[in-house]
Amino acid sequence: MPDRIVGFCKTTGFLRDERFLVVIPRFPHRRVSIFRLLCLLAIPTLAADPVSSVVDRVDVSRAPGKPWVAMKVRTLAHLPEIPPDAPPASSGGHGNPNPSRATGFFHTASIDGRWWLIDPAGRKFIHQGVTTVRTIATDGANAALKQRFGSQEAWAKQTAAMLRNAGFNGLGCWADDQTLRPAENRLVYTKMWNFMSTYGKKRGGTFRKPGHTGYAGDCPFIFDPEFPAFCEEHARQLATTKDDPWLLGHFTDNELPWNLKMLESYLKLPADDPGHMAAARWVKQRHGSRKSSAITERDRQDFVAFAADTYFAAVSKAIRKHDPNHMILGARFHSPAFRLKGLFTAAGRHLDIISVNYYHAWTPDPTRLQSWAKDSGKPILITEWYAKGADSGHANTGGAGWLVRTQRDRGFFYQNFTLGLLESRACVGWHWFRYSDNDPDEKGADPSNRDSNKGMVSNRYIPYSPLVDAMREINLRTHGLIRYFDQDKH
Repeated sequence: MPDRIVGFCKTTGFLRDERFLVVIPRFPHRRVSIFRLLCLLAIPTLAADPVSSVVDRVDVSRAPGKPWVAMKVRTLAHLPEIPPDAPPASSGGHGNPNPSRATGFFHTASIDGRWWLIDPAGRKFIHQGVTTVRTIATDGANAALKQRFGSQEAWAKQTAAMLRNAGFNGLGCWADDQTLRPAENRLVYTKMWNFMSTYGKKRGGTFRKPGHTGYAGDCPFIFDPEFPAFCEEHARQLATTKDDPWLLGHFTDNELPWNLKMLESYLKLPADDPGHMAAARWVKQRHGSRKSSAITERDRQDFVAFAADTYFAAVSKAIRKHDPNHMILGARFHSPAFRLKGLFTAAGRHLDIISVNYYHAWTPDPTRLQSWAKDSGKPILITEWYAKGADSGHANTGGAGWLVRTQRDRGFFYQNFTLGLLESRACVGWHWFRYSDNDPDEKGADPSNRDSNKGMVSNRYIPYSPLVDAMREINLRTHGLIRYFDQDKH
C-alpha cells in the first residue's frame, strides 16, 4: 500500500514527503484547505526542532569505509534562547535603510570591528546562499519535476519560496537565476565567469579534474601574453547585468591550483612556454641565476603572490571596465591555498571579497578566518561546504564533504559550522553546497558530483526536513546571533 503524503505545503513553505498511510494527490482549489490542515497537523511531529535537545557529539567519517569519530558540536540548544530576527527587507538586508551607506548596489563595510555586506539601500546583510539551484537533467528527475511541480516555472516559484522560508536570501555559483526570478521571492545572486578555464579550453591544455579544471603541471596560463586581452573580451558579457541591484558580484574562477610548488612547476614547463619564461625571469631577478637550486621557501611564497597579482590584475581590470558597480568575489580558494599568506595579500589588492571553499574543517578555525581577512584586508565569504548522510541511500564516494550518519546529524553540522562563521567577525556569509543531491544517472556530471547526498533536497526534489529545519533555525536568527557573539567583544 502507498505510504506517503506528497505535496506543497504553503504553511511550511516547502514540499513535504513524509510517512503516512495514503498518498494525497494535489487538490483542486476548492479543497486546498484540507491539505493545509494536514500540513498543520503534521508540523508538530515532522517539523519539530531537530536540535531542541542538547547533543554534544556526532559520529563523523571522512568517507565510506573510513573510521567513525565522535566530533563535538555546538548548536542553538547550547546557547541562551535567541528569538528570530525581525523580518528582513526583500533583499535580505536588516534594519532601516541607511542613506549614508546606500550606493544602489551591494558592497562591504567594516563597522565596529566586524565586516558586513551592505545592501543597495544601506542595510546590513549576510549572504546566506545555496549553490547549484537548478533542475536536474535526467529522465527520472524530469519525471519527478513534472509530477511534483507541473512545470519548470512552477518549480522555480516553489523553490524560491522554499529557500526564503528556510531563511536563505541568495544563490551561490551555478544557479539558474534566469528562471528563479519571480519578484515576490527574488534571491540575491552571483555570477561565475571562469576566465582562466575558458581561456584554457580555447587555448588548449586543460582537462577535467574532480571539482575543477586541471592544467598541465598545475600551471594555469597566467603569464600568456594573450590572457589580458582575452579577459577584456570575455568581460564584455558583464555589461548585461551591470545595473542589476540584485547581483551580489562576480566570481572569476573556481579552485585554481595555488600551491607552494608553483615556481618549480612553471620552471619544468618547456623553455618556450610563457609560464616557464616568466618564472625564469623572476628567479634571475632575485638570484642572478636561472637555476632552480637557488630557490628558497621564501621564493616559493613570493612567487605565488607574484602569480596571483598577475592573474587578479588582469581579471579585475576587465571586470571593472565592463561592470564598475558590482563586487569581485575572487576565485574560490581551496585547501592547498589556505596557508599561502602572499596569495591572500595579493588577492586583497584587487578583490572586494575573498571567497573560500572551506572543506576538511568540522568547525571553522577562528584564527584562520581572521588571518585570511587580516592578510587580504577584505572580508571572507565561504562558498562551499557540506556534509553527506549515510542514511540517504547514496554511495557517498564523491566530494570533499564530511560523512555523518543521518539527516539530523547534517543539521547539527550546519548549525555547528555556521555558529563558528557568525562568531568570526571576518565572515560575511556562506553558500551551502548544494541544492540537490547528485543523480547517478547524470552521466556528464563532474566526477565529484555523481553519487552523493549533498543537497537540501533529494534528486527527486524531496526536502530533507531535519536538515532544512536546522538551517531555518540558524538562518532566521543570524543578526541576533551576531549581537550575542559581539556583546563579549566590547
